[in-house]
Amino acid sequence: MRDTVLAADLGGTNLRIAAVDDEGNVVHRSRVSTPASKSREDIAVCIGDLALQCVGALGPESRPAAFCVTAPAIISAKDGTIFSSPNLPDLNGFDLAGVLEQRLGLPVVLENDANAAAVGESWKGASKGADNSICVTLGTGVGGGLIIDGRLVRGADGTAGEVGHITVEPNGYECGCGNFGCVEQYSSATAITHITALLKADFPQSSLANVEHPSPVEVFDAGKNGDPLALEVFRQVGTYLGVALAGLVNVLNPEVIVIGGGVSASWDLFIEYTREQIKKRAFRQPGERVKLVRAALGDDAGTLGAAKLAFEKYKA
Repeated sequence: MRDTVLAADLGGTNLRIAAVDDEGNVVHRSRVSTPASKSREDIAVCIGDLALQCVGALGPESRPAAFCVTAPAIISAKDGTIFSSPNLPDLNGFDLAGVLEQRLGLPVVLENDANAAAVGESWKGASKGADNSICVTLGTGVGGGLIIDGRLVRGADGTAGEVGHITVEPNGYECGCGNFGCVEQYSSATAITHITALLKADFPQSSLANVEHPSPVEVFDAGKNGDPLALEVFRQVGTYLGVALAGLVNVLNPEVIVIGGGVSASWDLFIEYTREQIKKRAFRQPGERVKLVRAALGDDAGTLGAAKLAFEKYKA
């Protein structure tokens, strides 16, 4: 019988949990809504309850060896506590891993969700076989994870991989992190909505001109149909993303950059502008070497990455 671990993905809206074996097969999964209170106590109870249900579904002969929980948060590299979670602020400073270890009797590790996605894509996805890769998630915000020499890079404080907060416009839009001009403000789903609103007056012929608050999906659909406003929005999305990635290519010299998240569905509308900026700005050899690829694992990237990290915790 194969070893199994538990992997949980805690988000502001949903909590997903899965049991995964050491070959990366998901043998059980379930999902519930994140507690509406978003309090640390309710979240800890919810994760613990769902974990126990998962253990029960596996049967007595398949007790998991360890548990990894991922969250949209900066995780302290020193002690594994949550340093900052903008979507779940009541968890700040909370030793969630310690509470779960006590309840479940399993070793528990906590990890940033984008880091886990990078590990998942490296283990079973688009960057499998590459020792040096970057995973960028383009969703409501922009996340990232770094794999260097085959190992996840967390940094001294756990903040390594915060790709979304690379400055691409020194006097640009204000970001929730307190900085100005972060790439998150130019290449995320939120940015698509914002930039479309700013540019609408310049494109009165656009099919979006009379849509009061176009969603990212509506902008994407318009872009597929050749709408000039939507095409300009995605030109900016790709260009700013390329500026940020070119700097990472120079600093980290990756073999592969994996791009995932909801915005990656618009790949064909932005990726050539991203490649153009890397070619223009990066050192020639690493710029020519790096491959830009779409994420392969979808929602399972974080789950499989969490499982891989749980196996590493079990073997440590």
